[in-house]
Amino acid sequence: MNRTSWPPGYAGLLAMWLTCVTVLLPEAAAQSAEDQEDQAIRPRIGLVLGGGGARGAAHIGVLKELERLRVPIDAIAGTSMGAIIGGLYATGLHVEELEQLFGSLDWSAALSDTPDREDLSFRRKQDDREFPIKLELGIRGTKLLLPKGVIQGQKLDLLLRELTLRASHIENFDDLPIPFRAIASDIAAGEAVVIGSGDLAMSIRASMSVPAIFAPVEIDGRLLVDGGLTGNLPVNVMQAMDVDIIIAVDVEFPLYSTDELGSVLAITEQMLTILIRKETLRQIAMLGESDILIRPELGTYASTNFRDVLETIAPGQQAVREQASRLRALSLDANAWKEHVALRSLQSNDEAELAFVRVVHDGKLAARVLEARLSVRAGDPIDATVLAQNANRLYGLQLYEHVGYRLVQENGATGVEYQATTKSWGPNFLQFGVSLEDDFEGSTSFNLAARMTRAGLNKLGAEWRTDLQLGTDPALLTEFYQPLSFDSRLFVAPSFSLRQTNLNAFAVNDIIARYRVTEGTLSLDFGREFGTVGEFRVGVYRGIGEARVKVGDPALPNFDFETGGVFVRLRFDSVDNPRFPRKGLLADVRWNLSRTGFGADFNFDTIEGEIAQTWSRGKSSLQLGLSYATTLNSDNTLQDFFPLGGFLRLSGLERGEISGPHAALARLMVYRRIGNTTGGVFETPIYLGVSAEAGNVWQTRAEISFDTLQMNGSIFVGLDTYFGPIYLAAGFNEDGKTNFYLFIGAPPR
Repeated sequence: MNRTSWPPGYAGLLAMWLTCVTVLLPEAAAQSAEDQEDQAIRPRIGLVLGGGGARGAAHIGVLKELERLRVPIDAIAGTSMGAIIGGLYATGLHVEELEQLFGSLDWSAALSDTPDREDLSFRRKQDDREFPIKLELGIRGTKLLLPKGVIQGQKLDLLLRELTLRASHIENFDDLPIPFRAIASDIAAGEAVVIGSGDLAMSIRASMSVPAIFAPVEIDGRLLVDGGLTGNLPVNVMQAMDVDIIIAVDVEFPLYSTDELGSVLAITEQMLTILIRKETLRQIAMLGESDILIRPELGTYASTNFRDVLETIAPGQQAVREQASRLRALSLDANAWKEHVALRSLQSNDEAELAFVRVVHDGKLAARVLEARLSVRAGDPIDATVLAQNANRLYGLQLYEHVGYRLVQENGATGVEYQATTKSWGPNFLQFGVSLEDDFEGSTSFNLAARMTRAGLNKLGAEWRTDLQLGTDPALLTEFYQPLSFDSRLFVAPSFSLRQTNLNAFAVNDIIARYRVTEGTLSLDFGREFGTVGEFRVGVYRGIGEARVKVGDPALPNFDFETGGVFVRLRFDSVDNPRFPRKGLLADVRWNLSRTGFGADFNFDTIEGEIAQTWSRGKSSLQLGLSYATTLNSDNTLQDFFPLGGFLRLSGLERGEISGPHAALARLMVYRRIGNTTGGVFETPIYLGVSAEAGNVWQTRAEISFDTLQMNGSIFVGLDTYFGPIYLAAGFNEDGKTNFYLFIGAPPR
């Protein structure tokens, strides 16, 4: 049989087969094309994430479960915490990264403005130590000015900047891997503002600026605050983003029941919840039949409870599972999901280099003064951590309410621009301090102090600082500080001080009188700062004073005196907390040379030195402190006596109970953080500690010996509060004498 001949009947079968192929192949091809078209035209899904503070972390659980179900998200609109999570997710951040971030973040630090002390200039460290109340007022003319918020958002801004750095080049939020909108409120116009372009980090920050808590954010001339005031669940915004199906997640705090409305605070919270809830219910009513509303069961989980924030994730997942039957209809197959996830990636620019570094600010300082504090230089890699550290260095000057940065594209190159905004409540600032020491037996010391600083007086950063203290030890001090170089290292500082103190006079070891010493001094100092950790000064001074018997035999002599001479002083401060440090060294050494050639009554030298080193492990800290003061060639002039006694300065003795021309003290202190007075973000640490102290004063150097040391100790509870440290302590002396102390204010020295 040749190849062209077919058996009988084969020709008919072939004809039928050809007919089927001719008919069916186009139909199959058409069906395949239709399937692909169906996949391509799947419904666009929009995700609306509402605000709710810490409760909003439930959005992470929602996203986790949506990803498990392979439900794609094509657009996101968020308010407040919903804007944070939604905005970061829109940049391509994975949900696992979000969960890790929220679990590891120190929310107490992120939601505060307190800079790390290592970033503070040395002068600002002095303020931090001497005036611990965390309140700063501004003075302009005759007006007292307040900041626009309790929190300016410095650390939060830098955190958001770091997390969104990969998208810093994107101006239009539709160009993000997932199109995004942040909702804020115009506090002046009282209306919602939909932010769809510009600076992503600042847009998110504006959306969560709770009025009075966070300072508003100015964008395009509008003063923006938390979007929850006008649109906490922005369904209408998502409807304008061309989506077919909306998934809305509501995490608002529920209304209190009648039984729970038992205080003015609860009623005030209820009022605010009702006002916000009214608009949310209106938005929910706009959802269509195909849309899905998700409400995680969070109960009364507090919107400020960031400590346990991961506990909200499981309720978020569970709320999605309850809608699983509807959501599965929106799922992609494995291949399509893989392609969808791939499209969400966004390349970072970590390997790029900075073409330039510049500082933009609106103050009087020369840009070179600020640039001198920066360590980042052109040619350095773009590293978000380093960029943030440098912003904090500028913020550590405490002249600006906000210091941020942004990456700038110019001529095809990328550089960094630091932006410093002068404090709106300046240019003159008031700080406050309070000090109270009571031994519950009639010996009480109380001082109330204020410091006014006129900062940034010229391009080199001159400032005029004036202290006023009222109470047991009244004082008036004023100093003009003038840097002599752009790097602020060398300076000159003329000053005047007027102060009163109490000093005890002794006969052998018995107190025979208490003198009230008044002294006024003029000084001209020259010095050099050592970065942010130290300062060296040398100065000349001239003063006059008087000593009057306050308690004791009125026949004892009153006398006047004159002082004058030269002093040398070295100070060092690297501690991380001036009240309850966990690490660092604190030192202060002064050598005073009193000379008749400068107007003094006597020639003598005094040397005073204090040093304290702290180490920590876990929640426990160990501090070793040493103090020594001595007078060389002394005539035992009363005004140069050194007092001891009081909490942590021989705790078993009354404050200033002993004094003399020579004094020494060694102190070993151990304390442990045992808890907090409140939960959530704004917590007050509680410490339990003990101290062992050995020291004494001597009338002559020949008397100094280990055998004459007095052994003292204390046990105390301490709180690191808004007003400074508070100690409740019991002090013990080797002779069995016991003192009890309540101490509030600046730390004992």
